[in-house]
Amino acid sequence: MTSIGLGPAYAISVPYVGKDLHIQKENLQWILNAYSISSACFLLLCGRLADLYGRKRVWLIGYLILVVFGIGSGFAQSEKALDTLRGIQGIGSAAVIPASLGILAKAFPPGQSRSIAFATFSAGAPIGAIFATVLGSVLTQVTKATWRTPIFLLSGVALASMVLGFFVFEEDEPSTEEDTRVDWIGAALITAGLVLIVFVLSDSPTARKGWRNPHIIALFVVGVLLVFLFVAWQYYLERRLENPDLPRTRWTAPPLMKPSMWTRAHGRFAVMQTIACVNWAAFTIWIVWVELYYQTYLNLSPIHTMLRLLPMFASGIVANILIALTIGRFDVMYIVAAGTLLTGCADVLFAVIDPSAPYWAFGFPAACLIVLGADFTFASGTLFIAQVSLPHEQSVAGALFQAMTQIGSAIGVSVSTIVFNSVLRTQSRRLGVVADAQGDNVPLPAQLKAYKAAMWTGFAFGILCTLLCVFLRGAGVVGHVPDSPAHPNPEEGVPVDEKRQESADQKHHATP
Repeated sequence: MTSIGLGPAYAISVPYVGKDLHIQKENLQWILNAYSISSACFLLLCGRLADLYGRKRVWLIGYLILVVFGIGSGFAQSEKALDTLRGIQGIGSAAVIPASLGILAKAFPPGQSRSIAFATFSAGAPIGAIFATVLGSVLTQVTKATWRTPIFLLSGVALASMVLGFFVFEEDEPSTEEDTRVDWIGAALITAGLVLIVFVLSDSPTARKGWRNPHIIALFVVGVLLVFLFVAWQYYLERRLENPDLPRTRWTAPPLMKPSMWTRAHGRFAVMQTIACVNWAAFTIWIVWVELYYQTYLNLSPIHTMLRLLPMFASGIVANILIALTIGRFDVMYIVAAGTLLTGCADVLFAVIDPSAPYWAFGFPAACLIVLGADFTFASGTLFIAQVSLPHEQSVAGALFQAMTQIGSAIGVSVSTIVFNSVLRTQSRRLGVVADAQGDNVPLPAQLKAYKAAMWTGFAFGILCTLLCVFLRGAGVVGHVPDSPAHPNPEEGVPVDEKRQESADQKHHATP
């Protein structure tokens, strides 16, 4: 919950950070993006390290990074120092999240208890976000408009969480894999590739020429090329791993991510990961543009903005209670489809919003629906991924799911910002006004059309997700015990060597 809440705590106080540290408006985004980029790009490596060397150990190290560099961020006196500290802090989040999913998957066997555990974990997103938003809003406004107080407080909460986890979590068991080396070549390729891609997606909306800027295109092409090289390298390592006659060398460690994972459950593993990416784009679009709409279009204070987002807290709790009670009764395809459709509905409410209408007409139902949609998709998606993944790769599978949501967030912000800026310029010209580089002094009617256009973009992402759910047909019910006929078979598409590894894992866990 704490690692999720660090983003909203900064988001609500970004304007005050800019004033205090004299940061130009176009550079304010990097206070948030530095954390998001490092978090997204180190997830896969941290997930693999957690599976190999202990999930509790990686979890504690992650929280230690969050605490130390969170405190450091609170003392930052310059833009570069803050961005650097936030970037390193994101690595802590990348360590905590996949390790948490691995701990849950190990502690709770498939069944109702696992459904409740994963639903509770999913509740951390809305609870953490709203908790941080409330603290950030109130403390930012009442403590002489400073952004440092909520950051120190959340760092203290992170420290308390780390101490609690140290005493509560069971000790790590040694990995059952014969070869516990780390594929550092693959780690370097995927980390560098994702850094470039997410950086471009984050920077392109505010770059002077956007996607027409040569360095934006060049970095994006290099990033995509590195990701393709990573996939090819992982395929090569997996093929070598399947052939026991080939000798082992210092360069051929087990793959960081087996490409065959994406074929699990007849390819539904890949479909679920894609849905997570696209749905999170729709979710992030709502979060980003609603906060801007309230603060820059309606000119509401941080506290008044927070009050309008507060229903998300209760909605998140309700959503995860519903997931815990129903996940073992309905086909996961219908639950995910309902979630993606609700996300799209939340976006469309702001796409057609009437600013003169009362909050209860558009803002309130949208705040309730957006969390219902996100949590339905997140909770059922993580359960499905856990059930079609083998015991020794739970953290990696969870890291992939989280990385896809982070990439989706970057895509959503980038695409919706391009749409927003394009509509803003077009509407300004129609009204005979030339918008400046910062988009300031633009007539309110032009701003409103631009906000609505961004929200229509989110709606399109949400509906695309709903259509993709067709490819989950036959996935079955998640949350049942493995012998249940409705349960998806985790061995569908699993190579023989991995089945042997799973058998070894089960024997290891059954040994007193």
